Amino acid sequence: MPKRLLVVGSGTAGLMVANLVARALESQIQHHEVEVTVLGERDDYIYQPGFLYVAFDLMDPRSLVRPVRDLLHPRVRFVHDRAERVDAASNTVVTQGGVNLPYDYLVLAIGSRIRPEDVPGLAQEAHWFYTLEGAEKLREALKGLQGGRVAISVGIPHKCPVAPVEFTLMLDAWARTRGLRDALEITYTYPVARAHTIPAVAAFAEAEFERRAIKVETFFNMESVDTEAHVLHSQEGTDVAFDLLVTVPPHGGDALGGASGLAGAGNWYPTDRQLLQVQGHENIFAVGDTTDLPVSKAGSVAHFESEVVADNLVGLLSEGRRPGHTYAGRAFCFIETSLEEATYISFDFQHPPVVPTPSRSIHFFKQTYNQIHWANLKAVI
Repeated sequence: MPKRLLVVGSGTAGLMVANLVARALESQIQHHEVEVTVLGERDDYIYQPGFLYVAFDLMDPRSLVRPVRDLLHPRVRFVHDRAERVDAASNTVVTQGGVNLPYDYLVLAIGSRIRPEDVPGLAQEAHWFYTLEGAEKLREALKGLQGGRVAISVGIPHKCPVAPVEFTLMLDAWARTRGLRDALEITYTYPVARAHTIPAVAAFAEAEFERRAIKVETFFNMESVDTEAHVLHSQEGTDVAFDLLVTVPPHGGDALGGASGLAGAGNWYPTDRQLLQVQGHENIFAVGDTTDLPVSKAGSVAHFESEVVADNLVGLLSEGRRPGHTYAGRAFCFIETSLEEATYISFDFQHPPVVPTPSRSIHFFKQTYNQIHWANLKAVI
């Protein structure tokens, strides 16, 4: 009987793990010694970093979407269904369609979900760029913007950690190119004592915000939105009035974790920070946004974690070799600082980031990566 790898999730981490393992073990799969299956609720893949550009009408939404089957190695089986429950005792995943999928090794790569409903009035009043539909609605709202008060309010936890800073700086640049900046009052709110949880990013953002006359409200945890008065209230007792509210909604994990008794608070999986195994289950791995690790919920993190997990799975599936490759907390994030310049941060558990001076060349590299990403997903580069 072949050894069975089941990957739950058809996003960045899920596709990368499956493709990396399939390329490394193509011969074993061909000879029915190994099976690789991806179980995905969606049968199309959406490139989420592109949402930021859709909001400013800088990218065609259609360019962000490709069929999952076109991105998978041909020897990987794809099952289009939703995982309802993991039975870790019997090494089986039960799907919404009533199918039982057995596994020897399981990878949970089910991402995170926005939860605007956690803040009363937020879903009704706010715009966001964390879904394709939301980014398209925000694009139309910006097209009609002639002036007034724009509030950008951030909930935590959230994925794409620098995206709120990017959107704020891009909005400032976008408004200047249209001659609207003097007619706009831009306010950025953040839940902790500085403009970002990462100190280097906070220092950079605060300096840029001051230079660009962007107001900042820290210690601002969203409590509710008065949809009639157009006022955002914080738990700390401060208020921000707005004409346009853009939010980064708080995020939570998928309900699968709670239904399976595997996840902790927020439906995040308790994960070993080096081997990325779900605690208490040596044959279950978690990658990407779904972990409870103290790292950014970012595409690059999903990428680097996927490489570690895939390397360890290749050893387990081919030789029964215990995992030896470890994740060091590596992350890399581009930061768009206008419509023409960008910077970045690169860091890991031991080395905090430094923010370089923004430049056109870094912006160019970011745009180039938006195209290279598809090859990364296929594990061809």
